[in-house]
Amino acid sequence: MRSRRFYLVILDALLLNLAAFLALILRFEGKIPHVQLATLQKAAPWLTVGSLLAYAAIGLYSFILRYASIDELLACASASAVSAGILWVLTRVWLRAGYSRSAIIITGVLEFIFAGGLRLSVRLGIRVLHRLSSMLDNHKTTRVLVVGAGDAGAFLGRELSKRADPSRQLAGYIDDDPSKKGSTLCGVKVLGGRELIPSVIKDLGIGEVIIAMPSAPREVIREVVSLCQETGVTIRTLPRLLDMAGKPFEMNMIKDIELEDLLGRPEVKLDTGNISAFINGKRVLVTGAGGSIGSEICRQVARFSPGSIIMLGHGENSIFEAKMALDREFPAVRKETVIADVRDSARINDIFALYRPHIVFHAAAHKHVPLMEDNSIEAIKTNVFGTLNVARSALAYGAEKFVLISTDKAVNPTSVMGATKRVAEMVVRLLDTLTDRTAFVSVRFGNVLGSRGSVVPVFKQQIENGGPVTVTHPEMRRYFMTISEAVQLVLQAATMGKGGEVFVLDMGEPVKIVDLAEQMIRLSGRVPYKDIPIVFTGIRPGEKLFEEILTAEEGTAATHHSQIYIAKQKPFSVEEFQRKLEKLESLVFPANYPFRVFGSTGEAANGHARQPAAEVKALCSTPASETEAVPAGHRLISATQPVESCNQVMEEILSGEHEAATSISEEGRATTSSGKSTLPSIEPGYDVLNGRFEVPVTGAEGESPLVYNREEILKVLKELVPSYVNGIESTVGDSQG
Repeated sequence: MRSRRFYLVILDALLLNLAAFLALILRFEGKIPHVQLATLQKAAPWLTVGSLLAYAAIGLYSFILRYASIDELLACASASAVSAGILWVLTRVWLRAGYSRSAIIITGVLEFIFAGGLRLSVRLGIRVLHRLSSMLDNHKTTRVLVVGAGDAGAFLGRELSKRADPSRQLAGYIDDDPSKKGSTLCGVKVLGGRELIPSVIKDLGIGEVIIAMPSAPREVIREVVSLCQETGVTIRTLPRLLDMAGKPFEMNMIKDIELEDLLGRPEVKLDTGNISAFINGKRVLVTGAGGSIGSEICRQVARFSPGSIIMLGHGENSIFEAKMALDREFPAVRKETVIADVRDSARINDIFALYRPHIVFHAAAHKHVPLMEDNSIEAIKTNVFGTLNVARSALAYGAEKFVLISTDKAVNPTSVMGATKRVAEMVVRLLDTLTDRTAFVSVRFGNVLGSRGSVVPVFKQQIENGGPVTVTHPEMRRYFMTISEAVQLVLQAATMGKGGEVFVLDMGEPVKIVDLAEQMIRLSGRVPYKDIPIVFTGIRPGEKLFEEILTAEEGTAATHHSQIYIAKQKPFSVEEFQRKLEKLESLVFPANYPFRVFGSTGEAANGHARQPAAEVKALCSTPASETEAVPAGHRLISATQPVESCNQVMEEILSGEHEAATSISEEGRATTSSGKSTLPSIEPGYDVLNGRFEVPVTGAEGESPLVYNREEILKVLKELVPSYVNGIESTVGDSQG
């Protein structure tokens, strides 16, 4: 590098002296007066030193010549003007000779031509060598057609022309602007509109099409992709403007076309000012932070400089991975990781006592419809009572805003999952009636592309395996949006919520699942039904052919954001709702379960009574906005068991000194020192396939067995959500079939 600069300095020194001499020849038409030549000879050493110092100060020796462009030419113009000024001072002020003024001007012009030409010649030479190399190795490069001759296309073309990627060769442009047709950009022609794509690909031997229209409507992208798919070429695209914001373009940003790029939805427009004011400097708790939606909430919240993000999740691996990803992208944002189960009310209460979050995004939930049909108890525990636990703690510790992430499956639900999410919406609405300082809102939307358990990753895996792709029904339809879009609108809705609202996101038009499968097969370069078969497997328990965003009674009210609406809620009796909720709790939790919200026989033994929802005001303390979270590194003292006590018990267990230490009996069962069995005793003879899951569970104190009566549980769900049509009538039959 230093040797190159040395040679460049030598060349500049020779060329600037040549420029001054040629200027005299041009000025005097070859007959240079002796006095003019003598003056130049006296000034030449000083002119050379002064000009080279000016070149260095302006930065002519810091540019990389192979990328020389307009910036380098402007620098050369400045350096040449300074050099001409130095010559003026030397000849007309210092030497006081009658040196020709026009010769000085011509000297500056020639210096600019020589300095700029020297630098551009390097880039020109490299390009010529690349062209020759491409002609010789044409069979080894992929000819690229760029769709879009705007700023993004021009930038991409310059990168391809530099041969930043030697495997690609720019062959032409496609653009719908008639004024650009026939013009030259980056050394190749703009060939015409997108209707010419199939013929251009055939005529020019195109192997790859890159769509360089980051702000184009998705309808246009879909049409371009459709035209390209007819030819079998590889289709790639540049990221959207939102995804490129603040990042310099690199060739590795070019990505394969994905389903999200084709989804027929308008670009989300955010009021970033309001969102920033809402989040900036606040402590934000996100439950389910290891999931696809929860982790995206964390990522987008981090863009607005929160005071800290508390990432709460039940799975340690998913939380670890989510935090690692966040650390890479937002290293300056403070993050706290918490492993906890939202069903554990004491643990959740402790977390709120420790961190005092200002804002809570509750994304933790069981969402897989068929799995929750088979595990309805877990859906109720997490989706209903987990929500109640988190929301009560948010109220008790004065959070400013609580946002429940809900689903369109909560509308006229036919599944346990949908019914539990509807009850969760009602829980949030109930707690909003108990306070004026915490605003409780819900945000309801449909399926998100690429989330865990959604059809997209399943289809991708099936296509990679060669098929078949399984679809439940030819007429199955769903609303879809990308995870990024959904979370952006969730943040926007959160800024609007005053309390009690159920916000509904504009999901666009529903998409047939079979069309989705066909499109994904085409994007993989294969033909549906020919290369990859599609098999219809039948509707699974809890599913319905189409989802709804609103019930018939609800309707919507508009907000100031065109993609967010407010569902008009039907009133319900608080007392009746609480009574049914208490009954549901008694059905899914053992009577001696220590963390029940409503009254239970096990409370006295645990030394503290749990409060019903209507009395949760008694738990209220100082609002989060008026408190500070416990500093990092401080230990949390549990409301139910101090850390020191837990450590002591652990030491006693490990040393074998605990009074109720567990041992293995001769029969191979775990027993206490008193000989009582501590494992559940399961008696034979129970029919667990006919709707009544009767598993006797006997604890250390010998309480009555807990009977999970599925039919009774679903009956209470039906009472809580009258529109739940599949709970009693067909669910048992589905499980039998």
